[in-house]
Amino acid sequence: MPGIVVIGAQWGDEGKGKATDQLADRVDFTVRYSGGNNAGHTLVVNGQKYALHLLPSGILNRNSTPVIGNGVVIDLDVLAEEIDGLGARGVDTAKLLISANAHIIAPYHKTIDKVTERFLGKRKIGTTGRGVGPAYAEKIHRVGIRIQDLLDESILRQKVEAALDQKNQVLVKVYNQRAIDPREVADRLLAHADRIRPMIADVARVLNDALDGGQVVLFEGAQAHHLDVDHGTYPYVTSSNPIAAGACIGSGVGPTRIDRTVGIMKAYTTRVGEGPFPTELHDADGERLRSEGAEFGTTTGRPRRCGWFDALVVEAAVSANALTDVFLTKLDILSGWKQIPVCVGYDVNGKRTNRLPMTQTEFHHATPVYEVMEGWAEDISGCRTFDELPKSCQRYVRRLEELVGTQLSGIGVGPGREQVVMLHDLL
Repeated sequence: MPGIVVIGAQWGDEGKGKATDQLADRVDFTVRYSGGNNAGHTLVVNGQKYALHLLPSGILNRNSTPVIGNGVVIDLDVLAEEIDGLGARGVDTAKLLISANAHIIAPYHKTIDKVTERFLGKRKIGTTGRGVGPAYAEKIHRVGIRIQDLLDESILRQKVEAALDQKNQVLVKVYNQRAIDPREVADRLLAHADRIRPMIADVARVLNDALDGGQVVLFEGAQAHHLDVDHGTYPYVTSSNPIAAGACIGSGVGPTRIDRTVGIMKAYTTRVGEGPFPTELHDADGERLRSEGAEFGTTTGRPRRCGWFDALVVEAAVSANALTDVFLTKLDILSGWKQIPVCVGYDVNGKRTNRLPMTQTEFHHATPVYEVMEGWAEDISGCRTFDELPKSCQRYVRRLEELVGTQLSGIGVGPGREQVVMLHDLL
């Protein structure tokens, strides 16, 4: 039975939660393997909207065990709020498992994140200020605090004190901030220990045993390929590896466990924060996409930058992640446009290229080469088969599939769980 990875094929916010939710009631485990609460998934189930930040989308399906892997950095306050919020709405979170090796976002990580971003000024990255980058930096520096440290109060207090010995010097002398009391930080983290203790598990062992036993495991990425710290538009990226290969590192399973990799792509393109975006629109069309697509961040509420579909961006993700399938979302938002441009190449300093440029400099100077497709006026939100879509809409979809270079398995035609056109079953 398969291990399936679902990732974003653009700059995030493609609707991965919806695609994951489509599968989660038929899988045994749903695993979040990267990122922190700088990401968010919005799901609409039976007319109710759910905004998830740390919990995997499978939390809404009783048949699936939700898992937070070791590759995630966890703000315990946010996790508690999310669990309480779902509980108040009748969602059972008792099956949640959290890797003992996952790292914790401490309050001082958020302080450092915000003051550093302000210090950068015009060179800012566009972080969410949630402390994710500093938490990952401490992980790499081997001075981070892990979930398992909640089980040993003495160790946790020692780690917090050691971390703040150096960080308080920087906060006070460089950023002119007040020093942070390590006792207060430790007390705040330990306040979650009793509640979290039953959820802590050897996740790698649990998942490998499940796969050995023929169970299905769905690995859910946060952010997207082009926000990957190694393969994205660096430095305007996240601090982890949301690519498909990151599922192995962030959960503790080997690469031969992965049978299918599914990329989620929006019918147009968006991104938040800073960084290059060749097809970005600064006109009425861009405003219309933002308004009709409700393009505002799930986590921050920030308005997303909007532009036409960029086939080069998705093709690069298809190649680097060996995507077996793509799932197209928000196609319904394009209803009503008479013509819809699609980026099929770039002009970089007078030279045409059909591939993503290798360097950041070239990418910044890339201007899109468009192929204009015929639009459609019909409301497609009620379509459930491909043949029900307008002919020009069908041609648009098939052209995107051709350009990105892998099979299209599903199409989202509205925010609801049921608003999907399936072309190929993913299980």
